[in-house]
Amino acid sequence: MWYGRDCMATSTERPGFWSRLLPASGGGQFFDLFEQHAERTREAAALLAKMVRDPGNLEQQAERVKGVEHLGDEITHTVIERLHQTFITPMDRDDIHRLISRMDDVLDLVWASAERLWLYRPKRLEPEFGQLADVLLRAAEEICAAMRGLRDLRDRKTLIAHCTEINRLENEGDAILRRAVARLFEDGSDPIHVIKCKEIYDNLENAIDRCEDVANVIEGVALEYS
Repeated sequence: MWYGRDCMATSTERPGFWSRLLPASGGGQFFDLFEQHAERTREAAALLAKMVRDPGNLEQQAERVKGVEHLGDEITHTVIERLHQTFITPMDRDDIHRLISRMDDVLDLVWASAERLWLYRPKRLEPEFGQLADVLLRAAEEICAAMRGLRDLRDRKTLIAHCTEINRLENEGDAILRRAVARLFEDGSDPIHVIKCKEIYDNLENAIDRCEDVANVIEGVALEYS
């Protein structure tokens, strides 16, 4: 399995805060896995954004998202397994479990959004689908950047800035959702279309919300070890 370089720096390449506290074989494996999972989420969000922009062959595009989500599940299971096998961990065990669980929630909701687009096939793709998908992709990119910063913690200011940007994006997503739902109900001549779109909106917005949950865990860890 190949993972993109943008989320794959290893502990030997980026020695920092945690490597000074842990044995050579200590917690670097967790940061590798966090970064790999973040990259899978970014990849799935990019596929979803493309799916909204170019809705041809929705089933095939949704299956690509599902494949990435499956890889993310494997990484999540590996983190949980190694958490039970590792005596010395780079951060509190509850934080590790909470972080990978929140990350997995994001990826699950990206897949849920893609699946609804494919299964429901709304008669038209509302412009807010694309707006929310773009916000979600930007939030996933910020998670990738934050994960690289979490490994080291030498630059907490930048790390916290990534978390703050994710929070801002969550607010942006909320605003888009409010406008989208208001417009949808205002032009509610087709109740079935309204129901389909509302569920797709909710999945997209929930995915962005879960990105904020990830940011909150990262920020809490950064502050705890400051």
